[in-house]
Amino acid sequence: MHFPAISSLVSLVLSLFFPPALPIPDAAGSSCTTPVLRREWRALTREERAHWIGAVKCLSNLPHDPNLVATVDPAISGIGSIDTSASYYDDLVYMHMDLNVKIHFTGLFLPWHRWYMRVFEKALQIKCGYTGALPYWNWVLDSQDVANSPLFLDSDPESGMGGWGDPNNDYTISDGGFARSFTLAYPVPHPLRRNFTQMPFLLGQFVDAKDRTLKANETFTPAELHKLVNGFVGDFVGFQKYLEGFNSSHSAVHLMMGGDMGGECPASAPPDCVPGPTFSPNEPLFWLHHAMIDKIWADWQEAHPAHKHVYVGGAQQPNLHNSSQYHAFPTGTPPWLNMSSRMPADGLFPEATIGSVMSTTEGMLCYVYE
Repeated sequence: MHFPAISSLVSLVLSLFFPPALPIPDAAGSSCTTPVLRREWRALTREERAHWIGAVKCLSNLPHDPNLVATVDPAISGIGSIDTSASYYDDLVYMHMDLNVKIHFTGLFLPWHRWYMRVFEKALQIKCGYTGALPYWNWVLDSQDVANSPLFLDSDPESGMGGWGDPNNDYTISDGGFARSFTLAYPVPHPLRRNFTQMPFLLGQFVDAKDRTLKANETFTPAELHKLVNGFVGDFVGFQKYLEGFNSSHSAVHLMMGGDMGGECPASAPPDCVPGPTFSPNEPLFWLHHAMIDKIWADWQEAHPAHKHVYVGGAQQPNLHNSSQYHAFPTGTPPWLNMSSRMPADGLFPEATIGSVMSTTEGMLCYVYE
């Protein structure tokens, strides 16, 4: 005897609590005829911003994916074990935590984060019904006064990013779309935190920062952006080093944001909590920040024919406490990576090749930036 109504109900319940794995193949060679347009956050309507924020919060309400596995020795990654009671959003954060030594200061930095932005965008679309593209944060527009950027003055509970955190409450944010019912699992359960720091290099996270008194905004002025996009002709290593390095715009924005984005351990964390870039995707602005990093790479690739597919990188992180080794291998030490090298995904997604993400309009990707 069959009970179609009951079966349908069971299927519906299972689909809500155990959403399907994301079919994100390594589709090298696929055709991209109508690329999606990624736009700057301020170019979105209020409804579009609310739609994105709602989709991010949706991921934070979905259950943990049991396919997630840690693939890096915790003695190397410096993180704790997977929290199986955490959310799917936390799973995405954990993947970045686990792989941090493989995806920073190696040849995976640019291609892996480009891929990471795409699978996050796909997760929003498939799991949470998001119909837009991933926005980006052009922090160059805010280089004169980051603290009073329109992003941090928008307190709208549905469409706003919210402001800076309360120093009397562990820098927890109190307004905007992520101020309530957005709890993060790593490194310990806590709300979203932001701690604006104008001179973040004084904190000493990077041993090779040449100018510790440099203000964060001085790394992402229009002149600095022009130097990145139009300089380093044929020099992938020099380009990545200037974009990712210790006094770079990438590092400055992370550290300037403080809190979760800056890798500051919550007040409730145990003494063995390791600060750093590992759990920075806790901050929803992480995705907009790295979309901007990806945009800069894409713009650099388009700026000169020699940049289209140039790539040099190693699989191992150099010793970041050894200045000479870092400067000799800023994009990683051997074994060398190539277009066929597969990027780690910790079981959450199929592994894509570096070659499949070298262009935003070829391989598995089909988008452009406004």
